[in-house]
Amino acid sequence: MASPFRKYIVSKIIWYVIAFFVAISLNFFLPRLIPGNPVDLLVAHFLQAGGSGAGANKIYQAFIAQFGLDKPLMVQYFTYLLNVVRGNLGASFSLYPARVNVLIGQALPWTLALQIPAIIIGWILGNVLGALAAYKRGVFDKTLFVSSLAMSSIPYYAFAIILLYLFAVVIPIFPAGGGYSFGLMPSFSLLFVGDALTHYILPFVSLVLIAIGGQAVGMRSMAIYELGSDYVNYASGLGVREDRILAFVFRNAMLPQVSGLALSLGTLVGGALITEVVFSYPGIGTLLFNAITANDYPLIQGVTLLIIIGVLLANFLVDIAYGYIDPRIRTARMGER
Repeated sequence: MASPFRKYIVSKIIWYVIAFFVAISLNFFLPRLIPGNPVDLLVAHFLQAGGSGAGANKIYQAFIAQFGLDKPLMVQYFTYLLNVVRGNLGASFSLYPARVNVLIGQALPWTLALQIPAIIIGWILGNVLGALAAYKRGVFDKTLFVSSLAMSSIPYYAFAIILLYLFAVVIPIFPAGGGYSFGLMPSFSLLFVGDALTHYILPFVSLVLIAIGGQAVGMRSMAIYELGSDYVNYASGLGVREDRILAFVFRNAMLPQVSGLALSLGTLVGGALITEVVFSYPGIGTLLFNAITANDYPLIQGVTLLIIIGVLLANFLVDIAYGYIDPRIRTARMGER
């Protein structure tokens, strides 16, 4: 690896370490700006169940001590940082004594199974269609551009509600919500997998169609820009074969799309939050929504920490990939020697 590029990577690592420290600090302080005390909710549930006032006071004091809320805020902050380093995300307030690590481990596979195929399939199909539209032009381009623009303009949660209403209420082909039918236990049996797939289709379609539309519009715009650039005209004038020119055109047009793919994968943990809520899908999005409504500090911090790591890692990988893919970055680094 060339020395200038090594310096480029080291500088990026330093900046991302600083960004991570700032992000996890905000991850601690921001949930505590939400009005209310999460322990109050636990005590309220105890009283609603018929508990006494004296018992509620004892429970309140016990939970305050258990969660460390009786300590100064900065002591809580440094305890949180130490626990993050150890990989200990603590216990959930609202689902006590369940551990945050366990809750995230249970919800994460559902989100990954929903989001990763939707993002990758949407990215591939969208870019292929966008490139074809830019190359072929004519009726194909106009039809694809209008339909893709219309699809990408619809908020993904609104599209999810439309699909839910049409195919679970008006035409009840698919279940209205959940990851699997009530009464079934998660397993690798054919019965459970088949049932889970029927619950999977609508959330998946709502995400992948929006992704295809957005990627197609972006790729078409970038490809048209590259096709009209000076280097394409110059290469055509020199008699360079069309397939070689198109290879350079679509490689350059793909740079922003690669960045978009990496960022989509980085934000996949929280990217489908509202879609999961609409379909009551048991993923990370639903877990985060329930944590926010319950003012569950450890659970909110655990999920958002996962999102922080994903976003920063995705951005870092994009920067490194750009250093290899884009010759302009390599040239700039060589000029700094």
